Amino acid sequence: MRTRDTDKEKLVYEKAIEQIVKEGFNTFSMNKLAKACNISVATLYIYYKDKDDLIKKVGTTIAEKFFSMVINDFNPNMPFEEGMWIQWRNRSAFALENPMEVSCFEIMKHSPYADEILKTGELTAFKEYMTAFFEHAIANKELNPICLDVFWSIAYGPLYTLLGFHREGKSIGGRPFTLTEDVMKQTFDLMIKGLKP
Repeated sequence: MRTRDTDKEKLVYEKAIEQIVKEGFNTFSMNKLAKACNISVATLYIYYKDKDDLIKKVGTTIAEKFFSMVINDFNPNMPFEEGMWIQWRNRSAFALENPMEVSCFEIMKHSPYADEILKTGELTAFKEYMTAFFEHAIANKELNPICLDVFWSIAYGPLYTLLGFHREGKSIGGRPFTLTEDVMKQTFDLMIKGLKP
C-alpha cells in the first residue's frame, strides 16, 4: 500500500485551488490536476476518493484555516469596538496573505459544494462565537439592536469592498488603490459610528 506524502498533498491542494480559481469547476478534472502536479492520477486517489471528495476537502481546509485565524485573539465577551477591530484585522490579514484561497472559497460558497463545506466544526464554533459577541454587544448597549443580517452587511461589507479594491489594484473609476492601515481604520471608525447607539 502506498503511503501519503505531505509535500505532494500540499502541492495537490495548491494546484487544485489554482485550477478552480482560473478555470472554475466545469473544466476541473483529476487528470488535469495530476498533470499540473506532475504525478499520476492514481496518486490522487491515495488522498481523495474522487473529484467531489477532493473539492469538499479543499474547501473544508480553507474554511478551517480562515475560521481559526478569524477568532485568533478574539473573545465574544470583549468590548464591541475592540472585538470588531480584531475581526477586521484578522479577516484582512487572511485575505491579503491567502488571495488564491479566498478566491477559491468565494467560488465554492456559490456552488453545490457549499452546504457540505460550511458544516465544519470550526464554522459551528465560529457561528456560536460571533452570535455570542453580537448578543453581548446589544445587551451591553454597545450596539444598536438590529437583526444579525443587517449587522453583518454593515459590519463587514465595507471591509470586503476595500479588500476587493485592493485585490483588483483599483477602486471606483479605475483609480489605483492599495489598502493601507489608515484607510482601513478610517472606514472602520465610520462603520462603528453607524452601529453604535
